[in-house]
Amino acid sequence: MSGSLLYLSGVSKSFEGFRAIDNLSLVVLPGELRAVIGPNGAGKTTMMDIVTGKTRPDEGEVLWKETVDLTRADEVETARLGIGRKFQKPSVIESLTVAENLELALKGPRGVGATLFGRRTREEAREIERLLALVRLEEARDALAGSMSHGQKQWLEIGMLLAQDPELLLVDEPAAGMTDAETMRTAELLREIAGRHAVVVVEHDMEFVRALGCKVTVLHQGRVLAEGSLAHVSANAEVIEVYLGR
Repeated sequence: MSGSLLYLSGVSKSFEGFRAIDNLSLVVLPGELRAVIGPNGAGKTTMMDIVTGKTRPDEGEVLWKETVDLTRADEVETARLGIGRKFQKPSVIESLTVAENLELALKGPRGVGATLFGRRTREEAREIERLLALVRLEEARDALAGSMSHGQKQWLEIGMLLAQDPELLLVDEPAAGMTDAETMRTAELLREIAGRHAVVVVEHDMEFVRALGCKVTVLHQGRVLAEGSLAHVSANAEVIEVYLGR
Protein backbone atom coordinates (compact mmCIF):
# COMPACT_ATOMS: atom_id res chain seq x y z
CA MET A 1 0.00 0.00 0.00
CA SER A 2 2.94 2.33 0.64
CA GLY A 3 2.87 5.25 -1.80
CA SER A 4 -0.41 4.16 -3.41
CA LEU A 5 -2.99 6.57 -4.76
CA LEU A 6 -5.79 3.99 -4.80
CA TYR A 7 -5.72 0.80 -2.74
CA LEU A 8 -8.33 -1.97 -2.80
CA SER A 9 -7.92 -5.03 -0.60
CA GLY A 10 -10.30 -7.95 -0.10
CA VAL A 11 -13.21 -6.08 -1.67
CA SER A 12 -16.41 -8.04 -2.28
CA LYS A 13 -19.89 -7.05 -3.44
CA SER A 14 -22.97 -9.18 -4.13
CA PHE A 15 -26.24 -8.27 -5.79
CA GLU A 16 -29.18 -10.58 -4.96
CA GLY A 17 -26.88 -13.54 -4.52
CA PHE A 18 -24.64 -12.76 -7.51
CA ARG A 19 -21.04 -12.02 -6.45
CA ALA A 20 -20.04 -9.18 -8.77
CA ILE A 21 -16.78 -8.47 -6.92
CA ASP A 22 -15.01 -11.32 -5.13
CA ASN A 23 -12.08 -10.58 -2.82
CA LEU A 24 -10.66 -8.02 -5.26
CA SER A 25 -7.31 -6.41 -4.54
CA LEU A 26 -5.79 -3.68 -6.70
CA VAL A 27 -3.19 -0.93 -6.30
CA VAL A 28 -2.88 2.17 -8.52
CA LEU A 29 0.13 4.45 -8.10
CA PRO A 30 0.22 8.23 -8.61
CA GLY A 31 0.53 9.12 -12.30
CA GLU A 32 0.11 5.50 -13.43
CA LEU A 33 -1.62 4.46 -16.64
CA ARG A 34 -3.49 1.17 -16.21
CA ALA A 35 -5.78 -0.82 -18.50
CA VAL A 36 -8.46 -3.09 -17.03
CA ILE A 37 -9.85 -5.79 -19.31
CA GLY A 38 -12.07 -8.82 -18.91
CA PRO A 39 -15.24 -10.47 -20.21
CA ASN A 40 -18.70 -9.02 -19.66
CA GLY A 41 -19.73 -9.55 -16.05
CA ALA A 42 -16.13 -9.59 -14.81
CA GLY A 43 -16.84 -6.77 -12.35
CA LYS A 44 -15.20 -3.84 -14.14
CA THR A 45 -18.13 -1.43 -13.83
CA THR A 46 -18.91 -2.48 -10.26
CA MET A 47 -15.27 -1.84 -9.34
CA MET A 48 -15.52 1.73 -10.70
CA ASP A 49 -18.86 2.20 -8.94
CA ILE A 50 -17.23 1.24 -5.64
CA VAL A 51 -14.22 3.53 -6.14
CA THR A 52 -16.45 6.51 -6.95
CA GLY A 53 -18.86 5.96 -4.06
CA LYS A 54 -21.82 4.95 -6.20
CA THR A 55 -21.87 1.46 -4.66
CA ARG A 56 -20.86 0.35 -1.17
CA PRO A 57 -18.85 -2.88 -0.93
CA ASP A 58 -20.01 -5.63 1.42
CA GLU A 59 -16.49 -6.01 2.77
CA GLY A 60 -12.90 -4.98 2.16
CA GLU A 61 -10.78 -1.84 2.19
CA VAL A 62 -10.90 0.96 -0.40
CA LEU A 63 -8.37 3.65 0.49
CA TRP A 64 -7.44 6.92 -1.20
CA LYS A 65 -3.87 8.10 -0.58
CA GLU A 66 -3.53 5.41 2.10
CA THR A 67 -5.71 7.22 4.66
CA VAL A 68 -9.13 8.21 3.24
CA ASP A 69 -11.79 5.47 3.46
CA LEU A 70 -13.68 5.63 0.16
CA THR A 71 -16.31 3.16 1.41
CA ARG A 72 -17.70 6.05 3.48
CA ALA A 73 -17.66 8.59 0.62
CA ASP A 74 -20.41 9.31 -1.90
CA GLU A 75 -19.99 10.35 -5.56
CA VAL A 76 -19.79 14.06 -4.75
CA GLU A 77 -17.17 13.50 -2.07
CA THR A 78 -15.00 11.27 -4.27
CA ALA A 79 -15.09 13.91 -7.02
CA ARG A 80 -13.96 16.54 -4.51
CA LEU A 81 -11.14 14.25 -3.40
CA GLY A 82 -9.82 14.18 -6.97
CA ILE A 83 -11.42 11.16 -8.63
CA GLY A 84 -12.94 11.85 -12.05
CA ARG A 85 -15.02 9.36 -14.03
CA LYS A 86 -15.82 9.29 -17.71
CA PHE A 87 -18.65 7.03 -18.83
CA GLN A 88 -18.75 5.31 -22.21
CA LYS A 89 -21.30 7.70 -23.72
CA PRO A 90 -19.95 11.26 -23.92
CA SER A 91 -21.90 13.83 -21.93
CA VAL A 92 -21.33 17.34 -23.24
CA ILE A 93 -23.64 20.35 -23.54
CA GLU A 94 -24.29 20.28 -27.27
CA SER A 95 -25.71 23.81 -27.43
CA LEU A 96 -22.46 25.32 -26.09
CA THR A 97 -19.19 25.66 -27.97
CA VAL A 98 -16.20 23.46 -27.27
CA ALA A 99 -14.48 26.28 -25.34
CA GLU A 100 -17.63 27.05 -23.36
CA ASN A 101 -17.95 23.40 -22.31
CA LEU A 102 -14.37 23.48 -21.01
CA GLU A 103 -14.95 26.78 -19.24
CA LEU A 104 -18.07 25.46 -17.54
CA ALA A 105 -16.10 22.45 -16.31
CA LEU A 106 -13.23 24.46 -14.81
CA LYS A 107 -12.52 23.71 -11.18
CA GLY A 108 -14.43 25.95 -8.81
CA PRO A 109 -17.99 27.28 -8.70
CA ARG A 110 -19.12 28.47 -12.11
CA GLY A 111 -22.64 28.33 -13.51
CA VAL A 112 -23.89 28.32 -17.09
CA GLY A 113 -24.88 31.99 -16.79
CA ALA A 114 -21.40 33.01 -15.71
CA THR A 115 -19.92 31.03 -18.58
CA LEU A 116 -22.16 32.61 -21.21
CA PHE A 117 -22.22 36.18 -19.93
CA GLY A 118 -19.24 36.53 -17.63
CA ARG A 119 -15.66 37.30 -18.47
CA ARG A 120 -12.88 34.77 -18.26
CA THR A 121 -9.98 35.58 -15.99
CA ARG A 122 -6.53 35.45 -17.53
CA GLU A 123 -5.85 32.22 -15.65
CA GLU A 124 -9.06 30.64 -16.92
CA ALA A 125 -8.30 31.65 -20.49
CA ARG A 126 -4.81 30.14 -20.26
CA GLU A 127 -6.17 26.90 -18.84
CA ILE A 128 -8.80 26.63 -21.57
CA GLU A 129 -6.08 27.12 -24.19
CA ARG A 130 -3.95 24.43 -22.55
CA LEU A 131 -6.84 21.98 -22.50
CA LEU A 132 -7.82 22.72 -26.12
CA ALA A 133 -4.24 22.00 -27.20
CA LEU A 134 -4.04 18.84 -25.09
CA VAL A 135 -7.23 17.30 -26.52
CA ARG A 136 -6.44 18.52 -30.07
CA LEU A 137 -9.53 20.69 -30.41
CA GLU A 138 -7.92 24.10 -30.87
CA GLU A 139 -9.39 24.57 -34.33
CA ALA A 140 -12.84 23.56 -33.08
CA ARG A 141 -12.91 25.93 -30.09
CA ASP A 142 -15.86 27.97 -31.42
CA ALA A 143 -17.80 25.06 -32.92
CA LEU A 144 -20.91 23.81 -31.15
CA ALA A 145 -20.23 20.60 -29.23
CA GLY A 146 -23.28 19.06 -30.90
CA SER A 147 -21.60 19.33 -34.29
CA MET A 148 -18.54 17.33 -33.22
CA SER A 149 -17.85 13.75 -34.29
CA HIS A 150 -18.18 10.97 -31.73
CA GLY A 151 -14.41 10.87 -31.25
CA GLN A 152 -14.19 14.65 -30.80
CA LYS A 153 -16.95 14.56 -28.19
CA GLN A 154 -15.00 11.90 -26.31
CA TRP A 155 -11.88 14.09 -26.36
CA LEU A 156 -13.89 17.11 -25.24
CA GLU A 157 -15.32 15.21 -22.29
CA ILE A 158 -11.83 14.05 -21.32
CA GLY A 159 -10.81 17.73 -21.45
CA MET A 160 -13.79 18.63 -19.27
CA LEU A 161 -12.71 16.03 -16.71
CA LEU A 162 -9.17 17.40 -16.78
CA ALA A 163 -10.56 20.89 -16.16
CA GLN A 164 -11.42 19.64 -12.67
CA ASP A 165 -7.74 18.67 -12.23
CA PRO A 166 -8.40 15.18 -10.82
CA GLU A 167 -5.56 13.03 -9.56
CA LEU A 168 -7.26 9.89 -10.90
CA LEU A 169 -9.33 9.47 -14.07
CA LEU A 170 -11.52 6.40 -14.52
CA VAL A 171 -12.28 6.08 -18.24
CA ASP A 172 -14.87 3.60 -19.51
CA GLU A 173 -14.35 2.21 -23.04
CA PRO A 174 -13.19 5.45 -24.67
CA ALA A 175 -12.45 3.75 -28.01
CA ALA A 176 -15.99 2.37 -28.48
CA GLY A 177 -17.48 3.63 -31.75
CA MET A 178 -14.29 5.36 -32.88
CA THR A 179 -12.52 5.08 -36.21
CA ASP A 180 -9.09 3.45 -36.21
CA ALA A 181 -7.42 6.86 -36.47
CA GLU A 182 -9.48 8.27 -33.58
CA THR A 183 -8.67 5.18 -31.51
CA MET A 184 -4.92 5.63 -31.91
CA ARG A 185 -5.22 9.36 -31.24
CA THR A 186 -7.13 8.65 -28.04
CA ALA A 187 -4.44 6.22 -26.88
CA GLU A 188 -1.83 8.90 -27.51
CA LEU A 189 -3.89 11.43 -25.54
CA LEU A 190 -4.24 9.14 -22.52
CA ARG A 191 -0.50 8.40 -22.57
CA GLU A 192 0.15 12.15 -22.47
CA ILE A 193 -2.28 12.66 -19.59
CA ALA A 194 -0.66 9.93 -17.48
CA GLY A 195 2.09 11.18 -15.22
CA ARG A 196 0.35 14.38 -14.25
CA HIS A 197 -2.76 12.27 -13.53
CA ALA A 198 -3.28 8.56 -12.86
CA VAL A 199 -5.52 7.00 -15.51
CA VAL A 200 -7.42 3.71 -15.28
CA VAL A 201 -8.97 2.65 -18.60
CA VAL A 202 -11.61 -0.06 -18.92
CA GLU A 203 -11.53 -1.33 -22.50
CA HIS A 204 -12.36 -4.27 -24.78
CA ASP A 205 -10.39 -3.19 -27.86
CA MET A 206 -7.08 -5.07 -27.64
CA GLU A 207 -5.39 -2.94 -30.29
CA PHE A 208 -6.25 0.12 -28.24
CA VAL A 209 -4.86 -1.52 -25.09
CA ARG A 210 -1.73 -2.45 -27.03
CA ALA A 211 -1.35 1.20 -28.10
CA LEU A 212 -1.57 2.32 -24.47
CA GLY A 213 1.57 0.30 -23.71
CA CYS A 214 0.82 0.06 -20.00
CA LYS A 215 0.28 -2.45 -17.22
CA VAL A 216 -2.87 -4.53 -17.74
CA THR A 217 -5.17 -6.00 -15.10
CA VAL A 218 -7.47 -8.84 -16.22
CA LEU A 219 -10.65 -9.30 -14.18
CA HIS A 220 -12.74 -12.47 -14.20
CA GLN A 221 -15.68 -13.27 -11.94
CA GLY A 222 -14.94 -10.25 -9.78
CA ARG A 223 -11.29 -10.88 -9.03
CA VAL A 224 -7.87 -10.34 -10.60
CA LEU A 225 -7.04 -13.22 -12.93
CA ALA A 226 -3.72 -11.88 -14.21
CA GLU A 227 -1.67 -8.71 -14.19
CA GLY A 228 1.32 -7.40 -16.09
CA SER A 229 2.19 -6.30 -19.60
CA LEU A 230 -0.26 -7.11 -22.40
CA ALA A 231 2.21 -9.67 -23.74
CA HIS A 232 2.41 -11.29 -20.31
CA VAL A 233 -1.34 -11.56 -19.69
CA SER A 234 -2.00 -12.58 -23.30
CA ALA A 235 0.22 -15.64 -22.77
CA ASN A 236 -1.68 -16.69 -19.64
CA ALA A 237 -3.64 -19.89 -20.35
CA GLU A 238 -6.56 -18.88 -18.11
CA VAL A 239 -6.83 -15.47 -19.75
CA ILE A 240 -6.88 -17.10 -23.19
CA GLU A 241 -9.58 -19.52 -22.06
CA VAL A 242 -11.97 -17.07 -20.39
CA TYR A 243 -11.42 -13.96 -22.48
CA LEU A 244 -9.00 -13.73 -25.38
CA GLY A 245 -10.03 -17.07 -26.88
CA ARG A 246 -13.67 -16.01 -27.25
